Amino acid sequence: MRNIGLPGAPSEHVSIGVRTKDSLSGILRLPPDGGPQAAVAIHPATAVPQRLYSGFAEYLATRGFAVLTYDYRGTGSSGSARENRRLRMRDWMDVDVPAAAAWLRARYPDLPHVAVGHSLGGHALALDNGGEGLLGFMTVASHAGVTRSIPDRAERARVELILRVLGPGSARVLGYVPGRRMGLGEDMPAAAMLEWSKWSRTPGYFFDDPTMHARERTARVRTSVLCVGLDDDPWATPAQIGVIARQLVNAQVQTRTYAPSDAGVPAIGHMGYFRRGPGAVLWPDAAGWLAERAGITGP
Repeated sequence: MRNIGLPGAPSEHVSIGVRTKDSLSGILRLPPDGGPQAAVAIHPATAVPQRLYSGFAEYLATRGFAVLTYDYRGTGSSGSARENRRLRMRDWMDVDVPAAAAWLRARYPDLPHVAVGHSLGGHALALDNGGEGLLGFMTVASHAGVTRSIPDRAERARVELILRVLGPGSARVLGYVPGRRMGLGEDMPAAAMLEWSKWSRTPGYFFDDPTMHARERTARVRTSVLCVGLDDDPWATPAQIGVIARQLVNAQVQTRTYAPSDAGVPAIGHMGYFRRGPGAVLWPDAAGWLAERAGITGP
């Protein structure tokens, strides 16, 4: 193992096989003192590299967790978007998320397991992916990404331009989406953008896609779920988070919404929860909830 996180916290780069010949590039972080008491996988948002979650992962490691972060195929360190142009959003949710969860479960078969999903990662968990043996999972800013539901007109116009014009156009012409230049995080495979664009136009998001069987899948989730929202998030409003949460009809669902004032910062938004500034204040709540579900006592 090579230390790539907190001083004294052992961490290692890992390769996670999927159903195809491809693999996911991940990082496993462990508690700095002693063995882990539980394991948690952090499933990322769309086109968001795993480095965003490094501070949160390091913090959870100090609370006794073995923590796995990774990049979806075609993003970050898991291959180029252009070479993975045929990957859809559902492939990340239905293949990559279960592969990461299975890898962590095989690595720590005797530990309790929980999970965290950011935006798309939370969608995957809500659709009963990677849920085998989970004692609970937490979603952050996981919402029905319907563009017309964005309250701010300027932001709605910007997102519609990306999801309806620039993104699909570049996907068809280039075979990938230059997400870095569009303010979407990492570059994206073409098929992922085209599927995202399609879902964003319907009132129920992927629940309106009959090929997803989304309502049947969310009804299979029977564990504890914490849905976290940020009240200054221009995309994941409480109403849109509720679209997902209300479909978890057989789960034990709690919701928490934080304001920037709760963290003592001017803004949090869609990504800020996982940044170290707000995190110093907000992460203890998450760690406490996850530890309670896992039945462990932290430092």
